[in-house]
Amino acid sequence: MELHDVWFVLIAVLWTGYFFLEGFDFGVGILTKLLARNRPERRVLINTIGPVWDGNEVWLLTAGGATFAAFPEWYATLFSGFYLPLLLILVCLIVRGVAFEYRAKRPEENWQRNWETAIFWTSLLPAFLWGVAFGNIAWGVKIDRNFEYVGGVWELLNPYALLGGLVTLSLFTFHGAVFTALKTVGDIRVRARRLALWVGLIAAVAALAFLLWTQAHSGDGKSLVALVVAVAALVAALVANQLGREGWSFALSGVTIVATVAMLFLSLFPNVMPSTLNGDWSLTVTNASSSPYTLRIMTWCAAIATPIVLLYQGWTYWVFRKRIGTQHIAPDAAAGTAH
Repeated sequence: MELHDVWFVLIAVLWTGYFFLEGFDFGVGILTKLLARNRPERRVLINTIGPVWDGNEVWLLTAGGATFAAFPEWYATLFSGFYLPLLLILVCLIVRGVAFEYRAKRPEENWQRNWETAIFWTSLLPAFLWGVAFGNIAWGVKIDRNFEYVGGVWELLNPYALLGGLVTLSLFTFHGAVFTALKTVGDIRVRARRLALWVGLIAAVAALAFLLWTQAHSGDGKSLVALVVAVAALVAALVANQLGREGWSFALSGVTIVATVAMLFLSLFPNVMPSTLNGDWSLTVTNASSSPYTLRIMTWCAAIATPIVLLYQGWTYWVFRKRIGTQHIAPDAAAGTAH
């Protein structure tokens, strides 16, 4: 296997890790409006992801940086052609981080409610827009002979990409609901499981339609296996949720996300960004990659740094593994006077 093929796989792994981890904290952010009934319950939801949300975003930074270094042509075409939606995602992530940090800085109800509203919208919009972006990457866009995107912004809002956005939005919300059930106690845990059922059914219908459409468009035998795994895992996650096995449900919903992202990358390879104007103008792992020397240096750096990052993140999740509920929220914090 050539180094550019290896880095295509590694970038796919980075995006998969990002969607697995950031997926559930996007989902929890969405649930602050859909599930929480009062300020203490919203605080419980925020506390379930408080220690880990910023670490989850490291995967996005690494995926973007790896794409820039390993496949500069892909990075240039993607970030210039998708400039506005990616800028909107970036703004949402910035505001979301500020909202997490600033929400408890003042006790006024309006202050906290406004930041909670910001958390909701800056979780919902990226959850949807990432699906739209990757839907367009998988389907193909207008790339000319110079490897430049020549389409318009509105062309990115096509039916296939919009369905992809619905899939990521519903899957992330389901992932967040089962994570909430796994991390909480009391009534909020019961209601999270109940909401997970309905959101999961929506996700199942949307995901099945999207994956079948992807398979018909550009799939092969390997992508078909990923499709079957994704659908089977989602059904099993719904069953586990109904049986009250939150750990299994969360793991299986994660498998669904992993298999879905894997199917998109499998259907892409050896392309990284297909052209709908002329197949010869598509960006591939060969014509979009950096030099072999650059890829060798990157491989050594990744081999050293990746285990350290994984150990650190794993340790963080282990330290903050216990369940929490409204009884763990101090009265002054529930009233908004504590962090």
